[in-house]
Amino acid sequence: MVLKDVISTNTEKAFMLCNEAIVRGAIESDVKIAAFYPGAPASEILDTFSDAAAFFDYQMEISTNEKVALEVCAGASFAGLRSLTAMKSVGTNVAADTLFTLGYTGVRGGLVIVIADDPHAHSSQTEQDGRLFAPATYIPMLEPDSPQEAKEMTKKAFEISEKFRVPVIIRTVTRVNHQSGIVKLGKINRTPFKRAK
Repeated sequence: MVLKDVISTNTEKAFMLCNEAIVRGAIESDVKIAAFYPGAPASEILDTFSDAAAFFDYQMEISTNEKVALEVCAGASFAGLRSLTAMKSVGTNVAADTLFTLGYTGVRGGLVIVIADDPHAHSSQTEQDGRLFAPATYIPMLEPDSPQEAKEMTKKAFEISEKFRVPVIIRTVTRVNHQSGIVKLGKINRTPFKRAK
């Protein structure tokens, strides 16, 4: 990981991992809360958020499990703050009760949920197709295929979430999470923590 590219204030191009690009997109989107339970192939999202926390004003935590991480982010969203959690597909089963509930309760601040599938179980105990969560929960899903798309779709996911007051899933797979590529950096405009009116 090259942290300097993730936290850079310039708007040039950088070479980064897809998981790092997701974090960069969240930082550019003024994310305020990030909560995770570790799990490959999404682990670098947690690592990058942790390393970049010294440079930005978001709160980041490692939760007891994926359900707790999603509930932390849901609570932040109910208060009007943008939040993001990431988990492997097997962990989505742990968070499923909360995930299904959020599909009909809705949210307030943007809530982005990254679900990382692991075809061929390179780093998981089982294979699972996370795409099935979208129609089952009535939650929209975006699927990037490059680091550039991952960054842009993260930003778009926050916009969609707030416009329609629903969480948005970003679904990735191992070969997307762990590919690297050129990413055009956007502006970082951070705002103070404040509760929505």
